[in-house]
Amino acid sequence: MMLMQIKINDLTFSYSSVPVLKNITFDLSGSKFVSIMGPNGVGKSTLIHCINKILTPTEGTVMLDDQNVTEISIKEMAKIVGYVPYSANDTFPLTVVDTVLMGRHPYSKWNTLDQDLDIVYDTLSRLGISHLAMRSFNELSAGQHQKVMLARGLVQEPKILLLDEPTSNLDVRHQLDVTKMLRALSREKDILVIMISHDINIAAKYSDEVIMMKGGTIYAVGTPKEVITENNLREVYGVESVVIEDMGMPHVILRDAVPMSEDDNVEEAKSTPQEESEVAAE
Repeated sequence: MMLMQIKINDLTFSYSSVPVLKNITFDLSGSKFVSIMGPNGVGKSTLIHCINKILTPTEGTVMLDDQNVTEISIKEMAKIVGYVPYSANDTFPLTVVDTVLMGRHPYSKWNTLDQDLDIVYDTLSRLGISHLAMRSFNELSAGQHQKVMLARGLVQEPKILLLDEPTSNLDVRHQLDVTKMLRALSREKDILVIMISHDINIAAKYSDEVIMMKGGTIYAVGTPKEVITENNLREVYGVESVVIEDMGMPHVILRDAVPMSEDDNVEEAKSTPQEESEVAAE
């Protein structure tokens, strides 16, 4: 599989007159696992929605292998970019197999059903949910929903996989299992995996690269060691912490919240419509 490259240049996005993303610029390429981090309302979901063409930037460009996403058809985008939303708000009056099979739609031909089903069952097995295959999607728990939606994204066999907090409804064991599996997939399948994460320590443990956002901009980009520092956590999240090294990766011990100043209250008030807009977009 040819490795994909994402180039984002001076990306700006606003909902009506409310700026959400401001002059975002970065490049990503190769088979790696990348976490996007930051507090609520900083534009994380909006950023991945601009990458996968759900939203059109107000200014700037998103390039996939030197091709502007505005020039790529929806069907071709579905072959290149897989997307797993924040939560399974959708309901499907279908079995798990049929729900996941929807992810094969970009490749479907009259004679490919057997091959598609093999891919679906292999993916369900990998996620440990093959026993749910014939269950109704609408009867599942929130955590099971999350895994089924992850399976639907994986069966697209994308070159880039975007995930909006894919472990949010999972217990800690399954959070670790799924995140570890996603990192392994990035290497085995040569996929660029980009995940929004609120769990700092899981992101620190498994990420090859971290993008930390603040106020609609990129605050820091680099390896977990470079980005997840006591100073950055204080400036971006407003928390005092101690960062130690565990098996060569940073591990965060939270100490206390930094007392909020008048400026912090103003910034929090500004972020409210932004957060509402991001939820609406999902």
